[in-house]
Amino acid sequence: MKKSALLLIAILSISCQKSKDPNDFNFTTVFEKSEGIETSTYQEVVEFYTQLSEKYPEIAMYTMDKTDSGEPLHLITFNPDRSFESEFSSEKDKNILLINNGIHPGESDGIDASMLLLRDLAEGKIPAPQHTIIAVIPVYNIGGALNRNSTTRTNQNGPESYGFRGNARNYDLNRDFIKADTRNALAFIDIFKTVDPDLFIDTHVSNGADYQYVLTQLFTQHNKLGGELGNYLHESFMPKLEDSLQNKEWDITPYVNVFNQTPDTGFTQFMDAPRYSTGYAALFNTLGMMVETHMLKPYKVRVEGTYELLKSFIAIADAEHQTIKQLREQANNAWQVGDTYPIQWQIDSSKSSTLSFKGYEGEMIASEITGAQRLKYNRDKPFEKDVPYYNHFKPADSITIPQYYIISKGYHNVVNLLRANGIKCDMIPKDTTATAEVYYIDSYETVRNPYEGHYLHYNTQVKTKTELVKVTKGDYKVTTDQKGIRYILETLEPEAPDSFFNWNFFDTILQQKEGFSPYVWEDKAKSFLEENPIIKKQFEAKKEADPAFAANWFAQLDWIHKQSPNYETSHLRYPIVRVGG
Repeated sequence: MKKSALLLIAILSISCQKSKDPNDFNFTTVFEKSEGIETSTYQEVVEFYTQLSEKYPEIAMYTMDKTDSGEPLHLITFNPDRSFESEFSSEKDKNILLINNGIHPGESDGIDASMLLLRDLAEGKIPAPQHTIIAVIPVYNIGGALNRNSTTRTNQNGPESYGFRGNARNYDLNRDFIKADTRNALAFIDIFKTVDPDLFIDTHVSNGADYQYVLTQLFTQHNKLGGELGNYLHESFMPKLEDSLQNKEWDITPYVNVFNQTPDTGFTQFMDAPRYSTGYAALFNTLGMMVETHMLKPYKVRVEGTYELLKSFIAIADAEHQTIKQLREQANNAWQVGDTYPIQWQIDSSKSSTLSFKGYEGEMIASEITGAQRLKYNRDKPFEKDVPYYNHFKPADSITIPQYYIISKGYHNVVNLLRANGIKCDMIPKDTTATAEVYYIDSYETVRNPYEGHYLHYNTQVKTKTELVKVTKGDYKVTTDQKGIRYILETLEPEAPDSFFNWNFFDTILQQKEGFSPYVWEDKAKSFLEENPIIKKQFEAKKEADPAFAANWFAQLDWIHKQSPNYETSHLRYPIVRVGG
């Protein structure tokens, strides 16, 4: 554990003018005092946990790195067997559950539920887990929590006031785990790397359809998680959680992945790409789940449901701690050099599950505002019916895992982010050469509107050539034989949906830096074709086969230029090469 990054909060709150007797602390939350219609402010959350950690040795409060708001992230832990140096030791014999709250501060259910949970654990009101350390980020998006209002959650039924979705720089933090544009993301990555959680929960409130459930779950997509770990999540852990909640009369269903339509004809599982929290966690073989309470249910019921879900989740995790630890260890060693690794996924329509779904009848009626057809749910007409649920995915594209990647030393931003995620990047000590696979960007598409500070690429395709490449002193070697292999592959392979390429880290290679003046190149092009009859033959064949090309004089000159030594080799050449495998 890094002492420089993980500092135990002092016994006395610095905001207090004089010492207080911990026996005088009142741990009744704002949620409880308001009878379930209000949520605590950020300052009230911090004060609550500060006092809780002062009174109960089982509770510790750590100050982590700063966020874009200027305020630091906090980490709260419940661990009756704590020692300062061993809480997050890699030799720990306990599993760790990390709970993240307030990534969207208007979705504050988990903030209040976690306060109730840790207080009740500390006070002995509920059984303490014997084999699980509970770690909680009380409020992740601090800037959004400080930007408090009562109107921006248009679809949501309470609380009375809450935080805003965007952070201090207006980023949606649940799209930032790979690109890490924010200090929040870097602080989270530091926590995640330090804690190394075996299990992860991110607490949310849904948007979308109307239905009877208070609770929905969005587990990491099991095929993507893969192997025995994915099977265990899908076939064992998830059903046990659903059964536990139903035994407590808390029905739960998979996250209802529809928008402006009724779910009674079926729906697909949400694919949690690495940009999202559970998708990021899966890169390190952490069992992840988002709890999504239903926006239209009363706030009091939503918080109570989240609280019960957390208790059930912890009980299952604690009872199966050995299984989870063993499966994670297997998963950490599952991928080897030369293996085929899937980097893109698609729904497997040949497989589906059947949900006994509790919804409301819906119909399209004429809008009194626009005159167009609009969706109207009828809560007087509840139903329970079987609906198809498509929760199996299959690889749409794969790569062969190389022995290592070489990153040009100019891309220090990429190296810094890899290292922040615990990836070992070795500096090459001297100039050399290597036979490597080199990618050339063949095609890609780009979103038309800005997306979280980027113009995201998608449908990227590459051409691969084997070349003898120059490797210079100071370039970086990233071997795939390390714990973060999945993070390496998902970020460095340009065709992966959340690759660094698709997030615009390498857009400079997409633009030619040198060109030609047609009146100068005309004569040089003529000489070049005369000196290269094979290329001249290819040129004539292209004109014959492509009328648009034959009618475009500049396209012809440009084509010839791209075949010549005058064309810059860096254009469309991906600056990370693959060696071995």
